[in-house]
Amino acid sequence: MSGNTATHEATAVGSWVTAGRAARELGLKPDEFDLAVDLGRIRATPDERGAGRRVDCVELERLRARPGHPEGLRESVRTVGTTEGALLMGVTKDRFTRLARLGLLAPTRFYLNRYRAVVWLYLAEELRQFTADERNTSLLRGRTSDNLRGQLDTGLDLRARNWRTRRLAILLRRATDPWSRAGALASLLDPLYICEVVKDPYERSHLGRFCPERPSHGAPGSPGAVLTKTLVTAQDPDEIAWLQAELAGLLAEAREHRPAPRPGFAFHRPAPAGQAPREPERSRGAFRALLARWRGRNRGPVARWPAARRPGGPAR
Repeated sequence: MSGNTATHEATAVGSWVTAGRAARELGLKPDEFDLAVDLGRIRATPDERGAGRRVDCVELERLRARPGHPEGLRESVRTVGTTEGALLMGVTKDRFTRLARLGLLAPTRFYLNRYRAVVWLYLAEELRQFTADERNTSLLRGRTSDNLRGQLDTGLDLRARNWRTRRLAILLRRATDPWSRAGALASLLDPLYICEVVKDPYERSHLGRFCPERPSHGAPGSPGAVLTKTLVTAQDPDEIAWLQAELAGLLAEAREHRPAPRPGFAFHRPAPAGQAPREPERSRGAFRALLARWRGRNRGPVARWPAARRPGGPAR
């Protein structure tokens, strides 16, 4: 048994349990558990030994005590593809795809099938909520307006962009300081665009330590890997410009919080005598505002984006 597996299967330590044990006790599959944590359904923290995440036993008791457990928790993270999603909403697959391309349905995950087609997955819970909202009746049953049809005819497809929006929210929730928040934004940018903002090579190197690993499919340079890169990094000029502007602001905070290390200088600079170290971190409210701005710029037909550049493979 490998070291990682042994850690994954470890039992409770003190008042905490490993991710593997928490998933079993909550009746979730590993991927369901990971998604529940990402969506904030389960409160988890990084393991102090750097071996994944852990969950407080009190949190397990809270979740197990909820009515309808475990079916309720499992259903809250159930994902469906286009075919099942269309059936769930009572619409055709074509209409479902149009709604998703317009940015009205936000995917939560994706994978590449054997034909290297992008298969988007959606939260069943969100699809039910969209269907139940009377304001969406005309979108589900009526004729697609000329305005929306015109946007679709230009090639508009906001599925990848909406997925990146959700991913950014997840990464910012995980971030613990200005450098990790800057790394979260940088992970959505191609390195070329990061260089335009972070011109100092020592800062780029330091920022790279805080960039979360990007999802990948296939060996580096393979068609699957190339296609995935177009999905996980910003593609449109306005999206790139917005991320670069936000990255510049977060980078300024990070420099003030703790300058990037350089040869011959200590990593931590002590504060002057009698003065506490200054950590100018944004408040939770400020980051909610950041995400609100980001979501507002990615809200489909109301935003009237230019035609999205399509990656080199079909999407489903």
